[in-house]
Amino acid sequence: MSGALTWGGLGARYKRFGPGTDVGLALAVFCLLSLLILPLPTMLLDLGLALSITASVLVLMVALFLERPLDFTSFPQLLLLTTLLRLSLNVATTRLILSHGNEGPTAAGHVVAAFGGFLMGGDVVIGVILFAILLVVNFMVITKGSGRIAEVAARFSLDSMPGKQMAIDADMNAGVINEKTARRRRRELEEESGFYGAMDGAAKFVRGDAIAGLLITSINIVGGLAIGLIRHAMAFSDAANTFTTLTVGDGLVTQIPALLVSTAAGIVVTKGGVEGRADTALVAQLGGGYKPMALAGGAAVVLAMMPGLPALPFLALAGLAGGGAWLRYTHPVAAPADDAVMPAAAPAESPVADAMRIDMLRVELGYGLLPLAGGDQPKLTEQIRGLRRSIAAEFGFVLPPVRIQDNLQLGADSYIIKIKEIDAGRGELRPLCLLAMDPRGGVPAMPGERTTEPAFGLPALWIDGGQREEAMVRGCTVVDPPSVLATHLTELVREMMAELLSYAETQKLIDELPREQQKLVSDLIPGVISVGGVQRVLQALLAERVSIRDLPTILEGVHEACTGNARGIAAIVAVVRARLARQISDSHAGTGGAIPMITLSPEWEMAFAESLVGPAEDRQLAMAPSRLGEFMRRFRELFDQHGGENPVLLTSPGIRVVVRSIVERLRPSTAVLSQNEISARVKVRTLGSL
Repeated sequence: MSGALTWGGLGARYKRFGPGTDVGLALAVFCLLSLLILPLPTMLLDLGLALSITASVLVLMVALFLERPLDFTSFPQLLLLTTLLRLSLNVATTRLILSHGNEGPTAAGHVVAAFGGFLMGGDVVIGVILFAILLVVNFMVITKGSGRIAEVAARFSLDSMPGKQMAIDADMNAGVINEKTARRRRRELEEESGFYGAMDGAAKFVRGDAIAGLLITSINIVGGLAIGLIRHAMAFSDAANTFTTLTVGDGLVTQIPALLVSTAAGIVVTKGGVEGRADTALVAQLGGGYKPMALAGGAAVVLAMMPGLPALPFLALAGLAGGGAWLRYTHPVAAPADDAVMPAAAPAESPVADAMRIDMLRVELGYGLLPLAGGDQPKLTEQIRGLRRSIAAEFGFVLPPVRIQDNLQLGADSYIIKIKEIDAGRGELRPLCLLAMDPRGGVPAMPGERTTEPAFGLPALWIDGGQREEAMVRGCTVVDPPSVLATHLTELVREMMAELLSYAETQKLIDELPREQQKLVSDLIPGVISVGGVQRVLQALLAERVSIRDLPTILEGVHEACTGNARGIAAIVAVVRARLARQISDSHAGTGGAIPMITLSPEWEMAFAESLVGPAEDRQLAMAPSRLGEFMRRFRELFDQHGGENPVLLTSPGIRVVVRSIVERLRPSTAVLSQNEISARVKVRTLGSL
């Protein structure tokens, strides 16, 4: 048992030095660098050369069977390591050739001797010519071509990245993909750009390897002749035959793996537009139709009948091409069609479920407005993405995705904004024009098409794009069509945020609270209040545009209200708003940090308090219509006098809710606050009393 434990411990200890580990890779790189300095025995040199050839074949096979280039993202690093291996072995071989070349053909190992003898056929001239041909093919054809392809692919990948990222954002905003899929596609896009950029640089390694091989071969030949003639007093013919044979054998054993790796690099960088493995794609595309093979077979028959050309090879190829053409003619490949790949038996419930699904936010565009959401620069999707970020930062929850789709029933320049499948707003845009508005009121004194700004109902003018500078000189606000639609959508979302906060989104907000806040959640939910109750509290806050970013403070207020025997959502919301007094006060502070305020007079305070009927948790207003009409008239008159400052209306806590229900129908932008919601440290500026 102890022996087993000892061997097991040793295995676990030395496992981190094996292949696929960080320490193993560091040791391998250290060994490669040491070959440049330390002398290498012939047995280890043969092992290294065999490893170089085998690794090159493995890299080529992996490149051939790739499904897509990103499946081999380690190729640039591998290209550097294999190049370093070949150069290290080349230096080690050079050391043995120059120091022991006079001892015979095996002075640099049996692998070099085999390449120098067998592949050269015993003829030095043939070996030199063969080495030169391999060098030219590798350096001038494969390496130069693959390097150019990698350079162009890297440039195009970087240039197209913004458009691809916008397309991903558009799909996510339209609800076609979720956020997880969008992150994965963005990561793949970054990997693709980085891969082609790395391949562009890695191609220089192969090119430099070819140049280094040529220089090392020349040095070996000249240096070997000098050493053989001067140091070993060899005859010129013997020295030339011995050292040239070893040098050319070394060059061949180095250039053949380099040629294989260069071919693999060319296959990888040219695979960008090919789907599937290379063998499958080649067979499918070359043999996909019968006409090209029939014509190729006919051309082979014509060549076989020409005088002087051997008939048998061409007739054999003509037979193969003709047979393939006949087979493809009798068994054609079915063209991929969308209708043909529909499932035979779709579940009966699926169409019903799809029809019942509701889009929380949807923008429907006429066909004339579709370029705003598509094309090379879909600015509308950028605006919607910015809207979602600003709402999340300001109010504390992420809007559901905004789906953008066409609607042929609309006018060409019309759009509709729907919230939960119900029309919330509509308008018209002029895609090639700009919207000009005069901040001082009225229509700008310029030629153009009169219109009304859809978000705020202000008078405006559609002008040509060339009139932008003139409009800005006149002091007008100039907005492009995507910004007009995005502003309209923003205002509608702000008005109806409470409806967009769903139960699932509330649960998600609670689950994403920091770890230190989870004890508060466990004490509160579900023993004190349900998730649905928290949702109603948050909706009540959002209905009055109170941010829910400070969710821990809100939950503390809910806990305080529930344990204090507060009954009804209105009573809980009142306690929570008192907790958020600093936040609410800061959001309504005007210039100078003071809150412009209009107070409710004691007479109206008493009138509203006496008109409340029903239980404490559900108080209703029962005021005479004439009295209520008088309040609304006086409210309009007073707030119209101070409309530019947008003051808040201050009431007592008991009647704040009912006063707010009246005010929001007259001026939705006017906030109604109670004395408990005004922070003690904030400055107030009273403008009048109602």
